[in-house]
Amino acid sequence: MLLPTTYLGPISWWQALTQAPSVRISTAEHYVKQTTRNRCRILMPDGPQDLVVPVCAAPNHTPVRDIRISDHGQWRHHHWSALRTAYGKSPFFEYYADDFAPFYEHRYDFLIDFNEGLRRLVTELLDVDTPVSLATTFEPLSPLPQPDVRPYYQVFAQRLGFQADLSIADLLFNLGPEGLLYLTNSQK
Repeated sequence: MLLPTTYLGPISWWQALTQAPSVRISTAEHYVKQTTRNRCRILMPDGPQDLVVPVCAAPNHTPVRDIRISDHGQWRHHHWSALRTAYGKSPFFEYYADDFAPFYEHRYDFLIDFNEGLRRLVTELLDVDTPVSLATTFEPLSPLPQPDVRPYYQVFAQRLGFQADLSIADLLFNLGPEGLLYLTNSQK
């Protein structure tokens, strides 16, 4: 299965990863704006919100491996503050906070390195054993499964209702290690 790189990707992306015998992450695909390659959706107290990693302008058809992160605006601080606001009261935020904080304290030059670092962290925290490698030649991406809409505990669900296919951060901070069971036992 060939998947795009993703910033704390949606649950459907992670279901594809955990249910495949092996996965390759494309580094050669053309960067596509306004996608999960540089944005994730989290659940804030007033509803879903996208966190967007700013990237430097690049010509059309630039491979995703060549996309640089822009350092303007205090986006790292903003993202970490948003994650603390959204998940600070979730059951597992404090347990995982020290693992995530360095990604918002240190500078990464390339989007692929930032995304891959986070992917490796989440893979480790959830104990995902799917072999993952990087694909360096252009190939069509595999389709993602339909988003799983089975409810799980979310901090703001009582007020906002269950929100499906949010970032893996939502599942991890709310379910902890049991998130792997949710990912591997999706609706068929």
